[in-house]
Amino acid sequence: MHTANMTEAPTTAALNCSLSGLLMLAVIFYAAPARAVLGGDAASVETDRLRMKVAQAASQLPSASGSYTVHETILPTGTRVRQYVSKAGTVFAVTWSGPFMPDLHQLMGTHFDTMIARQAQNRHAGRRVYSQHDPDLVIESGGRPRHFVGRAYLPAALPAGVTGRDIKQ
Repeated sequence: MHTANMTEAPTTAALNCSLSGLLMLAVIFYAAPARAVLGGDAASVETDRLRMKVAQAASQLPSASGSYTVHETILPTGTRVRQYVSKAGTVFAVTWSGPFMPDLHQLMGTHFDTMIARQAQNRHAGRRVYSQHDPDLVIESGGRPRHFVGRAYLPAALPAGVTGRDIKQ
């Protein structure tokens, strides 16, 4: 007569159920850190500054028209990052200039993934200069070691009277 061993390994179905439960809990309790990303909320500019390890608060420069404010920070690497925030509180543009590239994924959020996907389709991918001018997203980036510049903006989010020419490094 065979008796069941109570110390047998769990079945595959039991493991799948446990893993599914853990995955569901992770999704429910996951909270992405707030950050001032392109298209994001202006309230997170301070959180973004801390994530970039910038000791000094961002300087705020109002535009001549008063329709937006530029939050400028200097990263520990010496790179200057400017985040353009509309009166409505939306980050509609970011620029960078300096000796090192900033974390573009952090600055651009989901638009970074769009840039990578569109760049992969470009037969000139990997060159020093990248330019994308689409109705929903404009990105210009280039440089060489010790001198990188770029800008990204959302044309549909530009405040009234503001054009791409107003977005400067």
